[in-house]
Parts: sequence; C-alpha cells; structure tokens
Amino acid sequence: MKHTRYIIRILCLLVFAGFVACDSDDDNFTEDDPSGNPGGEVEVPRDSVVIIEQKLQDTLTLGQTITLQPQWQSGSSVSCRWMIAGEEVGKDSVFTFEPAERGDYEISFTVTNDEDEAAVVYKIHTLGGYENGFFIVNEGWFGHGTGTLSFYRYDTGAVEDSVFVKANPDKDLLPVSSTLQFGTIHNEQLFLLSKVGGPLVVADAYSLKEKGRIPAQGGNDWRAFAGLDNSRGLVSSGNGLYNLNLEPLEMGSRVEGIDGQTGDLIKAGNHVFVLSQSQGAIILNASSLEIEKTIPGIVTGFAQTADGRVWMAGGTRLIGVEPFSLETVEVELGFQAHGSWGAWHPGSITAGDTEVYIAKNSAFSGGNEIYRYTGDTASLSSPFVTLPGERVTYGSGIGYDRNAETLVVNTVNKGFGESFSNNLLLLYDAHTAGRKEEKAYEGYYFPSVSVFHEE
Repeated sequence: MKHTRYIIRILCLLVFAGFVACDSDDDNFTEDDPSGNPGGEVEVPRDSVVIIEQKLQDTLTLGQTITLQPQWQSGSSVSCRWMIAGEEVGKDSVFTFEPAERGDYEISFTVTNDEDEAAVVYKIHTLGGYENGFFIVNEGWFGHGTGTLSFYRYDTGAVEDSVFVKANPDKDLLPVSSTLQFGTIHNEQLFLLSKVGGPLVVADAYSLKEKGRIPAQGGNDWRAFAGLDNSRGLVSSGNGLYNLNLEPLEMGSRVEGIDGQTGDLIKAGNHVFVLSQSQGAIILNASSLEIEKTIPGIVTGFAQTADGRVWMAGGTRLIGVEPFSLETVEVELGFQAHGSWGAWHPGSITAGDTEVYIAKNSAFSGGNEIYRYTGDTASLSSPFVTLPGERVTYGSGIGYDRNAETLVVNTVNKGFGESFSNNLLLLYDAHTAGRKEEKAYEGYYFPSVSVFHEE
C-alpha cells in the first residue's frame, strides 16, 4: 500500500452536475446535461432520487472521527441506510464514523423513496496512531532519566513527547543509567536499542504497543539493528556483532570474526554492511555471515541511494559500494569525516534517491554545516545547509524523510549545560535547501536519530 497518507486528499464526485430545480410545467426535475452539451438538459422524473456533490474520499488517524452528511434531491419522503463490510450500521441521514483499526474502509450510503434509490460509496483511509509523521529517538539525560521516544506529527507540526510509555503505561526503558540510542523500522515493527545496560524493545510501528523485549541487564550495550528476513536480524554492540532471532525474540550467538565496538548496520542486496571501530566497514555475506570484504578507515556509515549503492565516509573520502558486485567509487569529501566511538551514536549520513547528505561534525560534537553529494564532485565544494545562529547537530543529526522529500535536522545550541535543553527541529527541502518548517522545544532530550515510515 503506497503511503499517500500524510496529506488529506478529497475527491469531489458530481453524481449529477448542476442545480436541480422543480419544473412547474410537468412532473419532472430539469438539470444541466452532465455530458457537457451546450444548453443541453436532461429530465429527471419527480419521483426519482438524486445524490448531488459528495466528498467521497478522506484520510483519518486512529482516534479521529468524520461526520458524513450526504445531500440529495427527492420529490417524496426517503429512507436511508449506511453499510460497512456488508453490515448495516445506521439509518439516519448523517453518519459519524470512528474507525476501530488501521486500514481502508468503504462506507456505502443508499437513499430510497417509493420509486427510486441512489447510492454513493465513501472511501476512508485510516492511519495508525503513529503513522502520520516520524519518530525521534532521544538518549535521555544520562543519570537523570531514561531515554524517550518522541513523534513529530505532519498534520499538527507538534513534537509529542514520551509516546512509547504513553502507549504502554506499564512498560519503561529503565535503567536511568542507560541511553536510548537507536531506532529503525523492520517489517512494520519499531526496534529500539539502548546502550549501557538498557533493553532492546520491539513495538508495533503504528500503535507503539510493545511486542517483545530483551530485558535490561548489566553488560548490555546494544548499538544498531538490521533485519535479514522475517525471522532473523543482527545487532551490533560494544563487543561484537550478534544474531537476533525475531520469532520468538531471543538474542543469539556472536558472529565470528568481528570483535570490539560495532555500530551502524545496513542490509543491501545480498550483503550486510557493519561499521567496526577496529576494521572500518566490514561487508558480510547476508546468508552465511562470512566476511567478504573490509574497507579500512571508515568511521561514518551508512546510507543507501535508490540505485542500491551504500555510502560511507572515512578520512576525507566519501565511498559508495555497489551491493552485489561490491565495486567501489571514491569521492574527495573536502573535509575530515569523524566517527563517534567515544560516545557512540548513529552516523551523520543519510541519502535520498540520488543525493547523499553528510554533516561536517567536529571530533567530539556536532557541526553546523551539511553537505550534499549529487554525483558531481563540485556539489561538495560548499555547504548545502548552514544551520542558523549557534545551532549544531546532535547525535546523528540528519535524516532523509522520503515521504516528504525533506531533510530532517535535529539541533541544540552550541556549548554545554543549558545549551543542550534548547532543541530546534529543522525541516529543509531536500532539493533546494529551503527551510520548510522549524519547531523549537525545551528539555534535556539529547536526540539521537530520526526514524521514518518508508513508502
């Protein structure tokens, strides 16, 4: 199902066009000819019933309602009937619909008089409670509270806080000594991973209802997750790479040949790309998990363009790897790429269909410039975006929202202490760098990465 869900779209259908009037000279209504013939008229018998000008298509989010109020012309009294999935749900002229679950609904309305009837079908697309927007995974203020999950809603422009615990009042992301660091969506499930003894949590990506977890315990130091198929995935950690069984959710054995800190992961083609502190980019066969190639010196990864190529950076190089042949291209970046092994967060690199975006971070903090590579080295000669004022990225800092073709940038004020409580979410047109929206909000959230529902 293609996700054309973020803007409410209304299809106006004229069952009979024009104004229906009573003709006093005969027993018929007259109205303009719907075929468009100049001066053409059609006669509608007085005992007929005609539905006029209806809005037949709409989009809702679970929890919202819509009131349907058809308009019709009839020369005599009528009866009404509303049907959903073959079941009668109402007999009034007005019907208020509140969907019970995510999905597509067809609501038929029939109006009948003694001699005639007319009908229309309303099509209502219903989004999940947390579908019409994107997530922000927040580290939390270390030692003061756990990480949190926020949700930016497209239709209101609001950043809603602590949505995971609101959807799961009896669950938490403790302990306070952990940091929530990573999130991704796989098979309509949201995976949340914590460092420093925290849990690995799986939730429905639309309702946020928890579906499973690897409990918090000392020694846990999870980093990132990548799904291999419907039943298997991989989890990076502060000490190697691990298999994860998805049904049931269980941590498996460590993958041989990979030691020390590992970070970002991506599955592309028949390979899995693993970022390693000691070895750079490690490329595994996705079936056997055997190492097929390493690219030393890589510190930032990973992003994938529509052609399948996986992008990463190290030193002053931007490198793209074809996911089947593993052939590489190298581009001079023009500045030093920095990793985040000292206090790991997901890499500050993202991609659209053809463009690659990378933040120019400093060695120990974010940066205020974002560069875009379009396939032409000249595109890296100057920043695509320079953040306003004293703003710098935090965490990964950048993400590409394919649903809106928007570059999403999470920022705080430059500095320390209170500077970290001044959050500004910036949305840029991913093609022109025009600023589309900004949202300021207060609190020690420490945003790590944005997570998007993909089309």
